[in-house]
Amino acid sequence: MSFTSIPILDFALAQDPATKPGFLAELRHALMEVGFLYLANVGISQEFFQQVMEEGKAFFDIPTEEKLKIEMKNASSFLGYSRLSAEVTAGAIDHREQIDISTEHAAPGPDAPLYYNLLAPNQWPSPDVLPSFRPVFAEYIKRMGKISMDFTSLIAEAIELPRDAFDKYFDVDQQHKLKIVKYPDVGVLGAAGKDGNQGVGPHKDSMLSSYLLQASAHRGLQVQNMRGQWIDCPPIANTLVVAIGQGLEALTQGVCVSTTHRVLSPRAGEGARFSIPFFQGVSGDAAFDDLETVGVGRVPDHVRAERDRVRAASGARRDDVEFTFRKGGVAATLGEATLRNRVKSHPDVAERWYPDLLKSVRGEEQAALRARQEAGVGSGTGGVPAAGATTPPVEAH
Repeated sequence: MSFTSIPILDFALAQDPATKPGFLAELRHALMEVGFLYLANVGISQEFFQQVMEEGKAFFDIPTEEKLKIEMKNASSFLGYSRLSAEVTAGAIDHREQIDISTEHAAPGPDAPLYYNLLAPNQWPSPDVLPSFRPVFAEYIKRMGKISMDFTSLIAEAIELPRDAFDKYFDVDQQHKLKIVKYPDVGVLGAAGKDGNQGVGPHKDSMLSSYLLQASAHRGLQVQNMRGQWIDCPPIANTLVVAIGQGLEALTQGVCVSTTHRVLSPRAGEGARFSIPFFQGVSGDAAFDDLETVGVGRVPDHVRAERDRVRAASGARRDDVEFTFRKGGVAATLGEATLRNRVKSHPDVAERWYPDLLKSVRGEEQAALRARQEAGVGSGTGGVPAAGATTPPVEAH
């Protein structure tokens, strides 16, 4: 039978040799069957978590003119502020307002590959309106970067790979990304919400792992089990929600499962939901050829057999989002695929900075839609890769 709740793991148990084996066994189960888990005791104090949440919520209360000074459209990096309903997932509008920030990098030189534009300085709100915002989130990204790298090593151990199996996919100064998101309730959305309560549409995360801090008491995040049922993932104090990405599923030959999830907007009168997802970065220079032919090394046969038994016990798998982490004829590297994903998700930014790439992406989408219509299939293909697909889907919780 497929999962009906999200497991809770205690990160502190992984730090003690006496309790680490039990932790790894629980992690292995979560990786194979669920693709999602709560992680408690990550080494960040309740006080600092509270400060992160308060600063994140405060951003949305600053004057609109201050937000627009750092609007995402101002930069080719896709970092900065996005207005309400400016992003698209699965062809539909996401009803959320957000700011994207990342590990700081200098702007790339003129001869760098186009996807290096994603490595850039952040657009920070003015310290005159939010004096603590930048230092708090710069520190949070730094701490979360270390936590994510440590956890990735534990993932490798849990499926009996060398602890450093994934290290070659990270840069020395690896860029990680973070979003601060506000989901207004459907009553506030008014006419903007007439097309439904999609906070974020069904999707799978792209790279290796993401870590969500649910910054308000609202429910809304849901995870799809193998029988197609939507399982609530409600906030639990002082935990992070970890989601496994398609990149990890591909690199582990399907042993670690990437799970479809979505966010529903709060109901009228419930007020806004806030969330702060952190996305572990992967080197943009990593080539699909290397990922698919060399990878992290073969997962032991008995571990793969265990995953097969889990899949068989869950019955026929239903999945509303296709698995698209595949090499095709378009993007050769993760950086190129990520840039194409940003173009697809933020067409307003792409129209200003990448008009030719936007035209290309839209042409591919139209061709894929025609192909599906001719084949008589919908967008949910039960995990079957789309032909030529290279663009991982949007990351958001």
